Amino acid sequence: MKTFLLRAMNTDILMVAQGTPARLADGFEEAQQFILASESRFSRFSEQSELSDLNRSAGTPFQASPDLFAVIALAQQFFHQTRGLFDPSILPDLRRVGYDRSMDLLRQGSAVPLFESLLAGERSSFSEMELDERRGMILLPHGMALDLGGIAKGWIVEQAALLLSKFSSACAVNAGGDMFLVGLPDGEDYWSVAIEDPLQPVVDLTTLKVDPGAVATSAVTKRVWKQGEKHRHHLIDPRTGEPAATDWLSVTAIAPHVYEAEVFAKALLIGGPQESEEIARNGGTHFSWLAVDHDRKIWGTQKSVEYMYVN
Repeated sequence: MKTFLLRAMNTDILMVAQGTPARLADGFEEAQQFILASESRFSRFSEQSELSDLNRSAGTPFQASPDLFAVIALAQQFFHQTRGLFDPSILPDLRRVGYDRSMDLLRQGSAVPLFESLLAGERSSFSEMELDERRGMILLPHGMALDLGGIAKGWIVEQAALLLSKFSSACAVNAGGDMFLVGLPDGEDYWSVAIEDPLQPVVDLTTLKVDPGAVATSAVTKRVWKQGEKHRHHLIDPRTGEPAATDWLSVTAIAPHVYEAEVFAKALLIGGPQESEEIARNGGTHFSWLAVDHDRKIWGTQKSVEYMYVN
């Protein structure tokens, strides 16, 4: 297997593929260009992105590109399937708690000022957004602003892997734990995917054996910063407008599509044990999950346990 590394979407991206060197070089280049172009379209940190244009249009119908419309439509679907635990309209809350620049820039700076008076305010429900599929138009309510973050990353990863697969018999794209696996490496019956200790990322807690498809991990220990004397993370609980207080440190989901795995990993992490069974049972998507708690104990469905190696 040949490998290709790049930095995009504020994370390290690893592409692996098997095939002839010349074909793989073309495939890696095409996938890389797609990732970079998509990042430019979906980033909330660029004033020139299409997403920023959409956010500025709140209150007025916006003509969206097919790609942006597709991701927004998926976001609307998963908002309902997770009973609102996945909610891209939490961008004002992300900004309020200090996530107002890219994570790369946030990590370079000093502590973000804390303004105690800036409490979570009332905002329009994401369910009030209107989509016109026939015309490709999106209407955000006045004052609404979206962060497509993880769902856009998952969509980009999957599309990039499918592009790469045109040049390879088996390949994978992994962006910070969100990965899409195509085919199987020669001589293998499954892909091996390590689940890291959220408190010690250099240590693996277990290894999964998975079929081609998607795996995504969401954690409260990765994208963190300090605001005043408060420690913050990027997973906002839409019910409170604050970084989620959860019994789990990370959740890994296995699903047919990366955007599904990413959304449900995030929703289960925010909802915790109290919401997990209800979401998994009534979410409308077939997926399996594993959660790691503060004692590094692994929780999950019976199907998820079957994915784990037995030493």
